[in-house]
Amino acid sequence: MVHRLDSATMPAGQLLVRCNNRRATRCRTCAETYRRDTYHLITAGLRGGKGVPEDVSAHPRVFATFTAPGFGPVHNRPSNRPACRCGVVHAPDDPVLGTPLAPERYDYEAAVLWNAHAGALWRRFSIYLRREIAKRAGLTQRAFRRFARVSFAKVAEYQRRGAVHFHAVIRLDGPDGGSTPPPHWASAELLTDAIRAAARAAVVAGPTVDGREHSFVFGRQLDVRVIRSADFEGGTELTDRAVAGYIAKYATKGAETATGTLDRRIRLLAELAHADVTDHARRMIRTCWELGARQDLEHLRLRAWAHMLGFRGHFSTKTRRYSTTLTTLREARAEWRRLQAALAHGDDGQEQTAPTLVLAHWSYAGSGLTDGERWLTDVLHAERTEGDT
Repeated sequence: MVHRLDSATMPAGQLLVRCNNRRATRCRTCAETYRRDTYHLITAGLRGGKGVPEDVSAHPRVFATFTAPGFGPVHNRPSNRPACRCGVVHAPDDPVLGTPLAPERYDYEAAVLWNAHAGALWRRFSIYLRREIAKRAGLTQRAFRRFARVSFAKVAEYQRRGAVHFHAVIRLDGPDGGSTPPPHWASAELLTDAIRAAARAAVVAGPTVDGREHSFVFGRQLDVRVIRSADFEGGTELTDRAVAGYIAKYATKGAETATGTLDRRIRLLAELAHADVTDHARRMIRTCWELGARQDLEHLRLRAWAHMLGFRGHFSTKTRRYSTTLTTLREARAEWRRLQAALAHGDDGQEQTAPTLVLAHWSYAGSGLTDGERWLTDVLHAERTEGDT
């Protein structure tokens, strides 16, 4: 049997494929798929499923938030006093939030370089964390590997001031990860104490710019909370489901959502003249561009990542044995769709013994959707969202 598909006969006139962009500002549909996959990935590491045993829910696990240090006072909504330092009580959606009180004295250079070194600082922290846990257990680092393993999944988020901070689920397992129980001495309290000590100890040496030496550490605001079976909004205890939803929400957001910067790369600085960005983001992008011209900072690729305000790391990362992978989830979804398509054509979905010859010729038509296609996508997306609630 010969099956022929001609894209010209399709409703849109072309074969539409996913762009797989995780940013909600670029493609809401693909971003929603990415968010749901991230949710299932995080959830599997907290309560099992997707190849992870359910016993993992009894392992010590915490939800930690690591912030950046200060680079100068900014407009905010403080919890310890009624008004901002400027004397105004800002509304939650006030566009001035996160912008410097005195832009001429704000340390844009350090802010950009912090973002560029945030990934390296996290790697340094993860090394120190294993050392701190081993120390508290009375073990050497080599012996620690025979008794326990640290598993984590993290996502990067931008604060309104444009600095990256990390949300992470950190779990203490047995030597083979989630499939083995943790040792008897493992506890959430020990893990919390080790995280705080490792975050204080982690330091990354930065470059020297015009005689000024830079080094990078985490900010003093470190929030570590044990994940238990309780309401996420009702107190200090967190549920695994709420944590997974919280992390997945930020997996589809970039700097453009919080800071008002661009969601795409720029090739020339002149593009900023016509870009709808905030003055604060414009200053950070210009700082990236200026520092990126220095030969001694070429390895940071600041110009290529100027739209991300210097941060060039992955937005979501995890250890290998935390849970399943996004690739595995995508492959499972594709296999399910192939099976559904086969059943729709009266096939049982089993592989055919006869050889299949595929002849295809495709040409690139363009990226993005027309106005009509975007309207149809939004309608279908809204219907699916309503059906899930």
